[in-house]
Amino acid sequence: MNKKESRLRRSRKTRAKLAELKAVRLTVFRSNCHIYAQIISGCGSKVLASASTLEKEMRVRVPNGGNKTAALEVGKLIAERAKAAGIETVSFDRSGFLYHGRVKTLAEAAREGGLKF
Repeated sequence: MNKKESRLRRSRKTRAKLAELKAVRLTVFRSNCHIYAQIISGCGSKVLASASTLEKEMRVRVPNGGNKTAALEVGKLIAERAKAAGIETVSFDRSGFLYHGRVKTLAEAAREGGLKF
């Protein structure tokens, strides 16, 4: 089993549990160059808020989207947008990525921004 298959296996287990609970979830995806965050409704069919390093304002603030400072900015932005949408509590879906580095930084920034998970 390679790294990608292992990550997808971990993500399937997490998503199955969150779907069972019908929880609003904060989903994170990271690539080598960028990091993305979305808040998805409990039914899983609607994106309520999103933020990524691909956005024009983020590219101005953070020239490199593949580091911890970019993850910190995306975490703050997703928390701000979630508050604007009236969302305070979410379940954290790390998409099978290990909880360290950029994923951990994004989660901590979202918590500091007021999201509870």
